[in-house]
Amino acid sequence: MSRRLLVVRLDSMGDVLVSGPAIRAVAAAADHLTLLTGPLGQAAGRLLPGVDEVLVWACPWIANPAPSVSPAEIADLVERLAGLGLDEAVILTSFHQSPLPTALLLRLAGVRRIVASSEDYPGSLLDLRLPVAEDGPEPERMLATVRAAGYELPPGDQGKLAVRLPAPPDGCLAEPESCYLVVHPGTTAAARAYPAPLWAETVRQLCVAGWQVLVTGSESERELTAGIVAAAHAGLPTALAAKALDLAGQLELAELARLLAGASAVLVANTGPAHLAAAVGTPVVSLFSPVVPATRWAPYGVPVALLGDQDAACRGSRRTTCPVPGHPCLSGVDPATVVAAVIRIVRQQTTAPALAVTG
Repeated sequence: MSRRLLVVRLDSMGDVLVSGPAIRAVAAAADHLTLLTGPLGQAAGRLLPGVDEVLVWACPWIANPAPSVSPAEIADLVERLAGLGLDEAVILTSFHQSPLPTALLLRLAGVRRIVASSEDYPGSLLDLRLPVAEDGPEPERMLATVRAAGYELPPGDQGKLAVRLPAPPDGCLAEPESCYLVVHPGTTAAARAYPAPLWAETVRQLCVAGWQVLVTGSESERELTAGIVAAAHAGLPTALAAKALDLAGQLELAELARLLAGASAVLVANTGPAHLAAAVGTPVVSLFSPVVPATRWAPYGVPVALLGDQDAACRGSRRTTCPVPGHPCLSGVDPATVVAAVIRIVRQQTTAPALAVTG
């Protein structure tokens, strides 16, 4: 008899990617695995090994900005879940999220067994209540949750992040012949952003050093990336201007993953593409604001150069806008420091995880 399982992670791209090892462990015990995720996580979910189907729902207690609670949409979701004939559901959440509202909907959909970590008394909403682990890298936390529920990675799976890469397109600009770096300056939260003028100077210095620099971003970030590339070009000799290219808005997530896989290193703040780079095995220079802890959210399983003041006043605040005038945790990182970190990390010969902390 076919065993149909569900994993729930209702957040965005990075949250889904770091849940990949846990999802593979559940998938190893399933004949069919469905992932329930939010609109911002669906593209990443479709790249994850082990996922057979992605169900998308904008959750009112997870999404930001939060949609209103619609009885019709709730009823539609319950009906869709009921139609899947699920044997078990595993709800994955960050430590500050409750799985219980989701568990209620799953219970209404007739899911036979529901598993989640919860600090709160679950009553009849959970069949297995697991403790909430607050420390350690997020991929390990998620994997520990499903292991406590009896799911293990298949033999040979080392528990790193992973995605299914598409075949490279013919003649694509994203497949340059020479070595290149990827710079992804955009973030979903201003408190995590490296200032645009500093990105521009970083790109300029990298081009002067001889690197091909590809600047990436979403369609909504095209103004940001265009400004960064234009400012970098303004400080470059004409002969070097072609070394900084703006690819924002041109790549689907799968194409971005392939681009990151071919890069010598990726320069990025704490945002989804940092985890996508880790999933394809590329070293990361991480401009990391300490509003959330790097011990939990730094790119996992690849060499990482962590830049930024991890003891700044904003530490652990989980703020989306910087609470400290001048954004000192990242504005204090000189572009020359970023370039030096790139040179060091590219020269590394090891593929083992590494976390180099630089102020």
